[in-house]
Amino acid sequence: MSRIEPLSPDALSDRQKQVHDAIASGPRGRVRGPLAVWLHRPDLADRAQALGRYCRYDSLLEPRLSELAILATARVWKSEFEWAAHKPIALKAGISADIVETIRTNGTPVFKNEDEDVVYNFAVTLHTKRFIDDALYARAVKVLGQERVVDLTGILGYYTLISMTINVFDLPPPDGIAPELE
Repeated sequence: MSRIEPLSPDALSDRQKQVHDAIASGPRGRVRGPLAVWLHRPDLADRAQALGRYCRYDSLLEPRLSELAILATARVWKSEFEWAAHKPIALKAGISADIVETIRTNGTPVFKNEDEDVVYNFAVTLHTKRFIDDALYARAVKVLGQERVVDLTGILGYYTLISMTINVFDLPPPDGIAPELE
């Protein structure tokens, strides 16, 4: 049971309605999960959704890599809502079902693609050790390029905010999907 209820569209202030409509009319198509929580503070929702739009739709990382970073973040944070929302997107973007399952069960995935290996290791290392050593940083820049490492770091930060919001407010997975993270 969520600790905070979504706001009723009928009870929104003018600013909340403005932000709600901007989110709903964009590529997400609706307001749910952490965005619905943030709508309680419409300026936070507005700014966070703008960053999220960039991270999800406009970064230099192709969806295969950004979705892998999002799954790694959801796994580290045990963010069921984020996992459930992004697992099908990651699969559609080209992350193999075996890799997704290995991440879900907290195993160590073996990647065929070096860019996926770098993204996953960068994400998990940053989330768990709270820094990136020189060797991993140099490898990430070599494989991804400096600008994509900047975008990757931004994606990891944004989805950490998402995961924190999900966990603080105890948001269940969307659409009645059963939890998968152990």
